[in-house]
Amino acid sequence: MPTEIERKFLVKGKFKNEAVHSFEIKQGYLNSAPERSVRIRITGKEAFLTIKGLGNDSGMSRYEWEISIDKKEALDLLKICEPGLIEKTRYVIPVGHHEFEVDEFYGENEGLFLAEIELAHESESFQKPEWLGEEVTGIEKYYNIMLMKHPYRQWDS
Repeated sequence: MPTEIERKFLVKGKFKNEAVHSFEIKQGYLNSAPERSVRIRITGKEAFLTIKGLGNDSGMSRYEWEISIDKKEALDLLKICEPGLIEKTRYVIPVGHHEFEVDEFYGENEGLFLAEIELAHESESFQKPEWLGEEVTGIEKYYNIMLMKHPYRQWDS
């Protein structure tokens, strides 16, 4: 069973000049149940259907299955997704032997910047860039599925 291991952080400084490339993402959820989510994502000319399972206690790893789908079909599926599409730009930034993906959110989540790093195992070490802020791995309000339901701009300051 494929497992995704990632850690998530807030961003506290400038990072865009370190990005090797960036792309737009639009995504929605066909199912947002706590034990599984079914996501439709469009990135440029590509589109994907992803199923994610419930995370472990640390929030670092969980089952993830993904398949490429036709972009036109993905656009049609976005129309029947639950309300609250997520739109963001993803910046890919190499740091040491890893890549960070930093998401800049728009719409109701504008002002939020999250960095993620995928790891081979939960205890793997990695270099932390200066712009990396507080770790928010496992904090549910920072999951994309929760940002769909309870957007960043609606949080109490």
